[in-house]
Amino acid sequence: MTLDRQIEAVLFYKAEPIKKSILAKLLGVEQTELENALTILQERLQNGASSLILTEEEVELAVSSDFDQLIESLRKEELRRDIGKAGAETLAIVLYRGPVSRSEIDRIRGVNSSYILRNLETRGLVMRDTRGRSSEFRPTTELLRHLGIGEKTELADYANVMNALESFEKQQQETD
Repeated sequence: MTLDRQIEAVLFYKAEPIKKSILAKLLGVEQTELENALTILQERLQNGASSLILTEEEVELAVSSDFDQLIESLRKEELRRDIGKAGAETLAIVLYRGPVSRSEIDRIRGVNSSYILRNLETRGLVMRDTRGRSSEFRPTTELLRHLGIGEKTELADYANVMNALESFEKQQQETD
């Protein structure tokens, strides 16, 4: 399997920007080899629906700007729909556990949460904080204001929920 395809798979799975240095380490290659493979991937994606976003330090797989109108109409359609059970579940995790990484949300839910998180971000319910090594999600101030609270400790049964989560975490660690 070629390095450019491996990079594409990782970027697709991560669904967020990843530092080039971390990507090189993950794939066990030198920086120059990574840069060459990124060039190949960028050329290969040139006429497709995906594009590669490159900065000095990060790389991300995105939808090509040729599809902006289509994606915008899909986004508007998504905003008209209810967030659903998966959205409510993910939102609860972000509310009670935030800031929380996508991988932690995925672990708790047992499924990939990229699509749901993007939907919640689009709706202005959660925000992505990329200050650390990886992104973390937290509730927006607009969501807290809508819920009539100033901070997450004011959420219904906050202490009970956090105690139940801690107990669950301990059980999970003991079985692993």
